[in-house]
Amino acid sequence: MSKKISDLFEEAVQEVREQILQAAGQTELPEDDDSNGNKEKGKKSKGGDIVPIEDQLPNKLYIIPLSGRPIFPGIFTPIMLHSEEDKKVLEKAYDENGFIGMCLLKNDVESPVASDLYAVGTVARIVKKINLPDGGINAFVSTVKRFKIRKVLNAEKEICVAVDYLEETNDTSFEVKALNRALLSEMKEISENNPLFNEEMRTNMINIDHPGKIADFVASILDIDKNEQQKVLEQLDVQKRLEQVMVYIKKEQEILKVQKKVQSDLNEKVEKSQREYFLREELKKIQSELGIASDGKSSDYQKFKEKIQSFKFEGEIKEAVYSELEKFNLMDPQYPDYMVSRNYLELVCALPWLDDTDKVEYNLENAKKILDNDHYGLDDVKKRILEFLSVRKLRKDNKGSIIILVGPPGVGKTSVGKSIAASMNKPFYRFSVGGEHDQSSIKGHRRTYVGAMPGKIIEGLKITKSKSPVFMIDEVDKMNASAQGDPSSALLEVLDPEQNVTFRDTYLDLPFDVSNVLFILTANSLDTIPSPLLDRAEIIQLSGYIDQEKMEIAKKYLVPKNCEKNGLKKNQVKFTNSALSLIATEYAREAGVRNFEKCIDKINRKLIYETMTGSGNDGNISDKFTVDVPEVRKYLGKPVFDESQIKVASVPGTAIGLAWTSMGGDTLLIESISFASEKAGGLQLTGQMGDVMKESAQIAMNWVKQYAVNNKIKEPEWFEKNIIHLHIPEGATPKDGPSAGITMATTLISLLTGKTIKKNLAMTGELSLTGQVLPIGGLREKTVAAKRNGIKTIIIPYANERDLEEIPEHVKKGITFKPVKNVLEVIELAF
Repeated sequence: MSKKISDLFEEAVQEVREQILQAAGQTELPEDDDSNGNKEKGKKSKGGDIVPIEDQLPNKLYIIPLSGRPIFPGIFTPIMLHSEEDKKVLEKAYDENGFIGMCLLKNDVESPVASDLYAVGTVARIVKKINLPDGGINAFVSTVKRFKIRKVLNAEKEICVAVDYLEETNDTSFEVKALNRALLSEMKEISENNPLFNEEMRTNMINIDHPGKIADFVASILDIDKNEQQKVLEQLDVQKRLEQVMVYIKKEQEILKVQKKVQSDLNEKVEKSQREYFLREELKKIQSELGIASDGKSSDYQKFKEKIQSFKFEGEIKEAVYSELEKFNLMDPQYPDYMVSRNYLELVCALPWLDDTDKVEYNLENAKKILDNDHYGLDDVKKRILEFLSVRKLRKDNKGSIIILVGPPGVGKTSVGKSIAASMNKPFYRFSVGGEHDQSSIKGHRRTYVGAMPGKIIEGLKITKSKSPVFMIDEVDKMNASAQGDPSSALLEVLDPEQNVTFRDTYLDLPFDVSNVLFILTANSLDTIPSPLLDRAEIIQLSGYIDQEKMEIAKKYLVPKNCEKNGLKKNQVKFTNSALSLIATEYAREAGVRNFEKCIDKINRKLIYETMTGSGNDGNISDKFTVDVPEVRKYLGKPVFDESQIKVASVPGTAIGLAWTSMGGDTLLIESISFASEKAGGLQLTGQMGDVMKESAQIAMNWVKQYAVNNKIKEPEWFEKNIIHLHIPEGATPKDGPSAGITMATTLISLLTGKTIKKNLAMTGELSLTGQVLPIGGLREKTVAAKRNGIKTIIIPYANERDLEEIPEHVKKGITFKPVKNVLEVIELAF
């Protein structure tokens, strides 16, 4: 039976001891075979005298490349060999003379050659070699001396070199002895504080009598970089070698100090945590014995349990909530998930699970009064809201609905939503989704994330503490899809009456009925709202205000509100009708009233400043002020809009069109000129038109060309020799849409005939290639813009005549509408 590995190791150690005895003059053991057939070799001289092992070293060595660390002289160590090349090299070296060379690789490579090795290495005697079951060889070697490669005999695979053996220098000076003692002293301190240094290492270190070998031994056991160890191996001056090793020892000591401090701090924290745990357990026991209230966690558990029982949950909700509650009860407060579970249960207990819709009552007369007090005008909007409330009251239907309020900025969409909530006597919650690009803002985050929260819908129910509040979701036309999801798609489940009975927030992960919530959405435009979202909602349009409406709003709401904001009494500042009209026409001509309010605020501030600084006032103003046209001009400065900016088609080749934008209606002055061209004629378009508008311009050009030729206004050759340039001013503003078709055609007819269109005339309508006038959208907003710009006559498509009923009478007052079916009617009315 083969020997055990441990027995072979002991035999190898015994042989090294015998070699040491040989160096001391003892007899060398004779050649013998072991059980593996490996010969143990030693040499005698012919006269029987002992030959020192240094004299036996061969000048030619086979090399084993080392990838880990260099091996220093005076070390007995095993080396594991698995590659075929290394095994062959070992066998050759063993059979030839029993010595092997070991050199460190400069860089780890798969198939090393001689140029990959450092030039300085260590020669070792092969003491034992053991064949391993996996095919590898475990060789025990005893390193002897440094060498330097003099010549490469075989550079690849079985690397063979000629070597020169290196002798140490400067190993007997006083400095060396002093360094040797200091090194042993420092290593003693390190070995006492580092459990990795065992007793055998300490003994070996003390018994080594040569300073160079002590430096080698210490360098081999310190945790330093292999390249630094190679530098120590290459250093032949013992004093310098000791100095190098001392530097590494100092670094090791610094690391040990930091390690000791970290370990001490960690132990202190662990001890403190254990101490607190035992104290808490003792406190629990004492409280239990005395029969008094338990810790905060138990009181939280009881509070959650009582609240959850009052909800009388059933099915999935009951199972999930009670499971979470029991998990919370078993959880240690120091556990990281403790607060996660606690926050979840707090949310569950804070939500209005019980139906409270029967408690809400509202009176239609009172609702009408609230709407009238809060808003001037908007009669059709108020009417639709009261119709909606009437149906709910008759049916006693508490199911929620979805309303979308669409209109330009500043017309009162948000305040209308608040008024609806007040008229229904319900709590109001508003949040904006403008710029949102993450669906988690609607449906919440998963509880596994740090800092996870429920979505806005569940958060709103928690805040209002009602199952049927009024929710206002602002700016739904400004949501964006991204890698985090599409918020508009997440809203579909919330707003669908068939799905929101079991709305499931990602954080809550329980079905919650939000079908009783009244959702009011606001937007400036319907173009960017997904069609499925529009299908679920009732759309209410809010058009802009005309000047008379702005004046009334200022008198009833803006002036009193702004006086209070600036510290004045309600009726302390009075604006004349002329002043308010001037502000509306020359300083705040937008669809809403925000700029109007800013102008009033600016006037009030300047009034207060002049009064406070002019009379040395101590902080109280009792005077009453009247603001007329001179004061408006004085405090607001030059007009933002003047009469010259009102668009007028005063020359041939111009016409006024009406446009709709998300900011409300607007008027467009379309201009055209013609000039001769040496090349072919054609149509040039400028003014940042979109693709649809460019197509409309081409259709208008082709129809006008046919009309001009048929009516002998121009010859066909004229169009081939002239270029017509069509431009819409304010070139920095993008424009698009088909509704300027008849305006462009009128502009071109005006250019070709040299005639000017009638004064105070505007038009809107899409033109077909056969001259038909097709319907357009946004007639209400366009009419408000025309009224603001002093237009008296508006040409509209015949199909839009039905839309006139939706325009309030005070807006239509003073404007004549001319419905047309064909562009020929437009030409007849325009000139």
